[in-house]
Amino acid sequence: MPADTAAAPAAVRAPARRTASPWVLMYHSVTEFTDPAEDPYGITVTPRTLEAQLLWLRARGLRGVSVGELLRARAAGRGAGLVGLTFDDGYTDYLANALPLLRRHEFTSTLFVLPGRLGVDNVWDPLGPRKALLTAEGIREVAAAGQEIGSHGLLHQDLTAAADSVLQQEVRGSRDLLRELTGTLPQGFCYPYGHLDARVVAATRDAGYGYACAIDPGHLAGPHALPRTHVSQADGSARLRIKQLRHQAHELRRRAVHR
Repeated sequence: MPADTAAAPAAVRAPARRTASPWVLMYHSVTEFTDPAEDPYGITVTPRTLEAQLLWLRARGLRGVSVGELLRARAAGRGAGLVGLTFDDGYTDYLANALPLLRRHEFTSTLFVLPGRLGVDNVWDPLGPRKALLTAEGIREVAAAGQEIGSHGLLHQDLTAAADSVLQQEVRGSRDLLRELTGTLPQGFCYPYGHLDARVVAATRDAGYGYACAIDPGHLAGPHALPRTHVSQADGSARLRIKQLRHQAHELRRRAVHR
């Protein structure tokens, strides 16, 4: 008889069956800068560049939406023409610079925040400039504007290197704190640094999240190991098209291998 995977420990459950993943774009900070030294990690776009990228999506008949909305639409067979938009870390410049552009173009997004670092800065980026993080009030303002709030953990730690107790605090503790902040349990999680493994994926799923975002999940698959496409200041129309085609080709290869 086949093994009873439902009764197996979370860390050794059978991996999820691979299916086509939606196209999800990954942003971080949206603010003005002129010197590349101000953006050593390539995580910043200017408001002008972000708007040009949103206009590129619209010109191709695509609409940017939160990951939660995207997955619900796909489950109902209405996912055509939708692209996921995510913003990691919860910088204050999201509220000042990204949100007005999203509202202007009638897009939504998912903002992944760190409830353990409210109102401080990106201490985990030692080479980059200090970027302020949203306060609790700022997170509530984003949620009230119709944007999805997801968890990025508590402190932006590499969860693959975390002890089990710390892992539980990061995934479960951050979810509970966000419920206190917004009145709603977040459905989405984002792995800090994009680092994940089977143990971390299982802990995230078992904490009650409906989905989780990575960057390149490798051999892992399913709604708790969603790949994303990093978008940078250098991504004009040609580069965005290449990244779109690359995503489509990658998904075709994944489906062929795991058919």
